Amino acid sequence: MKGRARRAVACALAALAPVLVWLVADPLLGHRLRITDGDRTLDIGAGPIVFVALLASLAGWALLAALERSGVRRARAVWTGVAVAVLVVSFLPLTGDGMDAGTRVTLALMHMAVAVVLIPGLTAGSTVTEVRTAARAG
Repeated sequence: MKGRARRAVACALAALAPVLVWLVADPLLGHRLRITDGDRTLDIGAGPIVFVALLASLAGWALLAALERSGVRRARAVWTGVAVAVLVVSFLPLTGDGMDAGTRVTLALMHMAVAVVLIPGLTAGSTVTEVRTAARAG
């Protein structure tokens, strides 16, 4: 599979991975994912999960492509470091109030599921030669 197709598949799978976690937690185990902020309660369903995971995946792909095209040495290593830092920062909201332990654990597992699929999926097979060839092809 060529670079763009492989990365598109990685983004699609990264968007579906947290839905699998949600399917186990919500419909199967019966734990509704809810976040409360004062009088407002947010029920987290499959739609928003796919949307946010896909948005994050596409942003990650765009950053990696920008790093590769701009000629950054070791672009994959730089991108991987940024991706891990973003993952760590994504856990910070889980330390706040407004959700029970089950929701915290489920959301943390969703974040991990996206990272476990996306990080190797976007960086696998990416080489400088491949990027230069793609840049010449237009």
